[in-house]
Amino acid sequence: MENFKTKLTRVNTFIFDMDGVLTNGTIWVMHGHDPIRNLNSKDGYAFQLAAKKGYKLFLLSGGNSVAVKEILLRSGFTEVYMAQHDKDACYQKMLTDHNLKQEEILYMGDDLPDHCVLKQVGVATCPADAAPEIKDICIYTSQKKGGEGCARDIVEQVMRARGDWEIANW
Repeated sequence: MENFKTKLTRVNTFIFDMDGVLTNGTIWVMHGHDPIRNLNSKDGYAFQLAAKKGYKLFLLSGGNSVAVKEILLRSGFTEVYMAQHDKDACYQKMLTDHNLKQEEILYMGDDLPDHCVLKQVGVATCPADAAPEIKDICIYTSQKKGGEGCARDIVEQVMRARGDWEIANW
């Protein structure tokens, strides 16, 4: 059986869920305002570096936030798919539209809607506080919780495995 670090060397595409992965799952709801989500700046740095090195980054989320979409696109995301209630159908379209190979994709999800995609990708990962059914099918569970740097954790591991992690000259 192939080990985890070897699988990471094939990854050139990241797909992340939003709520519970890039955020801690808390959504602040205030009357008359868009819901507010909290993102981790260390995740953001890793995204920018990965994009700069040519990795493809995607968001695949059932949630919806114009503000999150804007910041992820500025961070180098290839495409942001929000309000996707059939993640499998969206994932199949992503494969076709972007000519992606499943064995080169790492997906990080935390809850039951992510199950169908996690079962298909080359590297299935989740945050420390993912649902038990998700942890059971993932080959890696970050020590970090959703919204607390789990995305940075896995992006950095892939980039280190491929020799792409470096101190960036901004």
